[in-house]
Amino acid sequence: MNRRLAALLVPVLLAVAGCTAAEPERQTTSTGRAERPSPFADCAALTRAPGPSPSGSAPGDSGSAPGTPGGAAAGKALLPELTLNCFTGGAPVALRDVRGPAVVNVWASWCPPCRKELPAFQRLSERAAGRLQVLGVNSRDSRTAAQSIGEDFGIRFPVLFDQGEALQRELQRNALPLTLLVDAEGRVVHVDASGALDDARLAALVQRHLGLAVPA
Repeated sequence: MNRRLAALLVPVLLAVAGCTAAEPERQTTSTGRAERPSPFADCAALTRAPGPSPSGSAPGDSGSAPGTPGGAAAGKALLPELTLNCFTGGAPVALRDVRGPAVVNVWASWCPPCRKELPAFQRLSERAAGRLQVLGVNSRDSRTAAQSIGEDFGIRFPVLFDQGEALQRELQRNALPLTLLVDAEGRVVHVDASGALDDARLAALVQRHLGLAVPA
């Protein structure tokens, strides 16, 4: 009788042990949900120049080549010599290696104007794909908050992580949002700190300072 009772108890004990052993695994999985896939694009393409537009280089307001409207880019500073981590991981990105023309948007999740304008930058990245690079630099923020904003607003362009606001210090600019327009030679031809940009204002800045016509 004792042997029969023991035989019946063994499967029950094993089942109980199995549920207990599985509990830590479920906890690990639950904790792991915080490590969600990044909504932002990989940064590898940032160091490759955008392809030429089908119609060639569009002239700027003064008939100059892109990035040099009226010679205004002469003497402009290059992007700072900074290396920042890509939000998606991989090799860090040296800003001097970013190939223009490019629009660099410095933003943070806690900045209301930044949140307001981010969708316009996403639309710009889609409308100007192949002719212009759109790059975000997340400043003075947490990765969790930045990722949530990216997910909520459907932001897909590459984003660099600048927790120590190194780029702002180099530019001697404290306000956010901050937008840099960079020509094909890597020169900062315009810095905009006027507040939240909409599609029309962003398209006008790209046309005026980079000589690229982008539908608003």
